[in-house]
Amino acid sequence: MPKDSDKEFLEYIIKALVDHPEDVKVDRKVDEMGVLLSLKINSEDMGQIIGKAGSTARSIRNLVRIVGLKNHARVNLKIEEPEGGRAAPRERKETSAKEGLDDLKL
Repeated sequence: MPKDSDKEFLEYIIKALVDHPEDVKVDRKVDEMGVLLSLKINSEDMGQIIGKAGSTARSIRNLVRIVGLKNHARVNLKIEEPEGGRAAPRERKETSAKEGLDDLKL
């Protein structure tokens, strides 16, 4: 099996799941800890890759690890946060009880 088979396998899976396959980018780095695959995708596709409670991401990580074991390598997957990713929590406007009553125009 070629040394980049884990990268190609990950690209294949991710492109099959997302709505913007042209935006899928996988970077492969090897160090003393093993292989690190960094995944970048369109921000609109994050939900599809993460899945409910992270179940899809966990499954993808397991599959990539299995491919790595077959090649005698420890493979980890890092899913990069896309530009403009997580929205900042919205601030709640504090209103006093009097202001709330004024809005009712009683």
